[in-house]
Amino acid sequence: MIAGTKISCESLWKVYGAGPAELVREFGGSDPLAFWSYAKARNHIVALQNVSFDVRAGEVFVIMGLSGSGKSTLVRCLSRLVEPTSGKIVLDGEDLMRASPGDLIRFRRYKMGMVFQNFGLLPHLTVLENVAFPLKIQGLEQKSRVACALEMIDLVGLKGREGAYPRELSGGQQQRVGLARSLAVKPDLWFLDEPFSALDPLIRRQMQDEFKRLQQKLQKTIVFITHDIIEAVRLADRIAILKDGRIVQIGTPAQLVINPVDAYVESFTKDVPRERVLKVSDVMEHVSSAARTPNPVDAGATLRAVFDRLAGDEDALWVNDAAGKVIGRITRQAVMRALGKPGSRAFADA
Repeated sequence: MIAGTKISCESLWKVYGAGPAELVREFGGSDPLAFWSYAKARNHIVALQNVSFDVRAGEVFVIMGLSGSGKSTLVRCLSRLVEPTSGKIVLDGEDLMRASPGDLIRFRRYKMGMVFQNFGLLPHLTVLENVAFPLKIQGLEQKSRVACALEMIDLVGLKGREGAYPRELSGGQQQRVGLARSLAVKPDLWFLDEPFSALDPLIRRQMQDEFKRLQQKLQKTIVFITHDIIEAVRLADRIAILKDGRIVQIGTPAQLVINPVDAYVESFTKDVPRERVLKVSDVMEHVSSAARTPNPVDAGATLRAVFDRLAGDEDALWVNDAAGKVIGRITRQAVMRALGKPGSRAFADA
């Protein structure tokens, strides 16, 4: 577990069937495909295989894969809503695999927030009552929980709908209530399991924008589940790709797009528009020192954001970091190489 880590898991397994722990102990070190076949032949279902990763404090860590890859099982194992077969899960230095039932309830009530695809709102409660409900479970007195719920409702843009019932809200509004309710407990760690997948495409994009706005303001540590690579690269600091319950690759969106580890990862990323994923910092030439220059570009800007300038009279641009220090130089040729396009038409076609 590295410094700055919020939650980590090490050698996490989940196998369904009779005596799964013994099966993992005896054969878990074998080739993943061989173990999968061996377990299946003995009427076991392998949901997770030897999964290990760290999630840094304040990071949006996206777990993605096809249906049946183990995404939802993994996030439920991290909170022990599903009991892992074996492995280690550490949250803020505490081993959750050794936590008592009472400790787990405390973790879930005070340190974890969870949002799922189906919203899970209580239909007989108003927006205000739904958002305040987990605070009531915590035993917070009414005045304080109402004040906190109103703050969260305002935060997600639903001020004025406090008295509405779920049936009176659109799908996007219902999901905002779900977000507000999970944030009401002020969790250290936020689990979101495909929270936007049931929404129409336009509303889904609006909710992604809302999510980015909230994260910019709150800086939560987030584990986000999705099967949509475009959503993943739009929201993630890092992405873990799952296949058959095992992690195939972990990296930033740019790392996965530029250097997929195998054909499986490449199949996910091949349709991602590179100019909207790759950042200036991914392709710039680093410089050790340079004088301040007029009109530099930000290292965190996407390549799409610098197209207009590089398509004009400027062949190269100086690059600043967040503190305004010149750290690099980006050229038209470097951008075209990164996009895999041979000429200046790259800017017109993107």
